[in-house]
Amino acid sequence: MKPLLVALATAALFAAALVADEGMWTFDNFPRKAVAEKYGVQITDEWLDRVQMAIVRLETGCTGSFASPDGLILTNNHCVRSCLAENSTAQRDLVGGGFSAASRDAEIRCQGEQASVLVETVNVTDQMTKALANVPPADAARVRNQTLTTLESTCEVDAEKAGTPLKCEAVSLYQGGQHWLYKYKRYDDVRLVFAPEYAIAAFGGDPDNFQFPRWCLDMSLLRAYENGKPASTPGHLPVNWAGAKQGEAAFVAGHPGTTQRLLTVAQLKAQRDVFLPFWLIRFSELRGRLAQYSKTSPEAARIATDYLDTVENSIKVRRMQLATLLDDRLMERREQEERKLREAVRADAALEALAGKAWDEIARAEATYRKILGPYTWLEGGAGFNSDLFGYARLIVRAAEERTKPNQERLREYTDAALEQVRQALAADVPVYPELEQLRLSYSLERMREHLGPDHPVVKRVLGSATPDERARQLIAGSTLASPKARLALFEGGQAAVDASKDPMIALAQAVDEEARALRKVYEEQVQVPEQQAQQAIADARFKVYGTSIYPDATFTLRLSYGSVQGWNEAGRPVDPFTQLSGLFERATGAAPFALPKTWLEAKPRLDLTTRVNFTTTNDIVGGNSGSPVINGAGEIVGLIFDGNIHSISGGFWYDAEMNRAVAVHPAFIRAALENVYKVPAIARELGIQAAATATAR
Repeated sequence: MKPLLVALATAALFAAALVADEGMWTFDNFPRKAVAEKYGVQITDEWLDRVQMAIVRLETGCTGSFASPDGLILTNNHCVRSCLAENSTAQRDLVGGGFSAASRDAEIRCQGEQASVLVETVNVTDQMTKALANVPPADAARVRNQTLTTLESTCEVDAEKAGTPLKCEAVSLYQGGQHWLYKYKRYDDVRLVFAPEYAIAAFGGDPDNFQFPRWCLDMSLLRAYENGKPASTPGHLPVNWAGAKQGEAAFVAGHPGTTQRLLTVAQLKAQRDVFLPFWLIRFSELRGRLAQYSKTSPEAARIATDYLDTVENSIKVRRMQLATLLDDRLMERREQEERKLREAVRADAALEALAGKAWDEIARAEATYRKILGPYTWLEGGAGFNSDLFGYARLIVRAAEERTKPNQERLREYTDAALEQVRQALAADVPVYPELEQLRLSYSLERMREHLGPDHPVVKRVLGSATPDERARQLIAGSTLASPKARLALFEGGQAAVDASKDPMIALAQAVDEEARALRKVYEEQVQVPEQQAQQAIADARFKVYGTSIYPDATFTLRLSYGSVQGWNEAGRPVDPFTQLSGLFERATGAAPFALPKTWLEAKPRLDLTTRVNFTTTNDIVGGNSGSPVINGAGEIVGLIFDGNIHSISGGFWYDAEMNRAVAVHPAFIRAALENVYKVPAIARELGIQAAATATAR
């Protein structure tokens, strides 16, 4: 086939992306023409700029949006659950009972949270390409890291000199085909304003997770502070309390975490055959132990709730991802796409020279990955030491060693640009529960011993003659790292303080660090760098064949998707895109996870039971989009993303236009809660609800 015909044939495979509501697009490359043709909505530069400045990345892994001029952030309840947990006590359970600040002075600091707003992006692909040109493979990882660190540090120094301090982050898109600098305004002071009770925020619990119909008030409010005062955010997005109509265009702006839609077939098969089964076996057993522990007492249930919810949600995601990769339709589609692109490469001498061997190089790297996945996961990945205290210890130990090196030669997570976040994590006064720590650490030590074998040098060094239970007990009981003061003293004291420390967790982190770093070096040099170089070659070839009419994989950076309010057809049965308040009370059984809080039972006579509660859209989303606003063509918030349907889990690998649906909280439900259930007039007024008393009187 002639090169032009091959290119046209392969491009046709991706044309459907512009017909279906597919894609998590960067703001600089949003398909405005396709949106205008399909939905009649004109997306202007002004619209994009305003939305970009209103979207917040919560550094713990979610999205939010400014919803008032005074730094008020609308996000999900499950996105603030760690903040609720860290500020809870046995006498005051904020997760279960919710929270409402009586005044701004009563708003609670979320110790481990930061909020970032993307203010500028700069394409630095040329700089990265020049830096890596003719670099021997053995030096590629070092040179790449040095170049990225230099770009980030120079960016931050320049911003500081200009009087506008920014956090700069190097971002790789299209599997290394493009490199960007993303510049963020960061708020280090984030406080909790409002959160409903767990029972209504997560109504239906794990049985309803990734299902629809749903009845969840999965919303909360935070506030960004600057210099001790509420941040000024005049570019916030107003809420349209009527929401969007069925069929109306809807846009989701946020920070989707990770997709793998541009991976090669060899990479997908490694996920299917090795990584996902390995992960699921480990965490399924851990879930069982956590569930059993949570039944031992009400206090144990409170302590375990947040972590258990995270594990259960992750298991459901991984299980469906595995099912997706076992679906012959997906693999056949990806094999066809890969075959067509490789044909286009072979048909062009220049492309063949550029990328002809790239797929084979990735396959070789994946063969190495399969061999080292186990020990790498247990040691460098930290799976063998599942403990918050060990996490602190590793941060301290590695920060001490890395800070003795020039900035450009450090591990990327310990550069000057990153150390502020490390310090904040160590300084956060987050409760550590010894019983939960022991359960997690003992289990992970058991499984590491099982997989690596009792004669493995690290296993012998860690356990000695002790059982995993005994060793976990010794480590946790003897450590002082639950104290932020103790952690910061070691961090500030550097290598001398670490070497002099008698803390057993510090000793453990030191004892396993050499082997862990060695595995990291093998992974970077024999898997990561060869794959990055090959992926960049494939990306360059893909650009030459398709242009930039395709979107990059998600990377927890700002994206915009488009779609509309729609249901779907499930096994021949139409699923309506809206649920109503009446269904909430009909579904309530009085037993968890279908028990309603007392506040809602008492408020029922005051509520309009036709009020819309949750709804679905065709927007393309993944994890990280939690807390993203659903926005209409006028730039108003008309919903709050909190989940997807069961089919959306496959979105990590592909988008199914017929079945994938995003699930959101309807603004009318939020209004009913604020006005008629919790009666918080100050918050209602700040969100633009005119008179809280009006709806109450109706």
